Amino acid sequence: MNPMNYVILASILFAIGSAAVLLRRNAIVAFMGVELMLNAANLSLVAFARIHDQLDGQVMAFFVMVVAAAEVVVGLAIIIAVFRARQSISLDEPAELKG
Repeated sequence: MNPMNYVILASILFAIGSAAVLLRRNAIVAFMGVELMLNAANLSLVAFARIHDQLDGQVMAFFVMVVAAAEVVVGLAIIIAVFRARQSISLDEPAELKG
């Protein structure tokens, strides 16, 4: 399979993830959009590493996965804390989050 197909797939996944972040008002859906964008970036890093016969992109994708795993833990903890305090995880009311 041509590695450019993976690059095209990564760009489509990134566009879907960015649309989820920009258009949806639910914090969990926006969070999933960010994760989708990170996975699209990983896919493009690995595809470009494959195109150029280098391992640098795969190593960077591994580090991005480590950062994404840490982000999932912290992000979900923040979402759960906000839900317990406000009983809502809507992104429409950012003024409620102020002191």
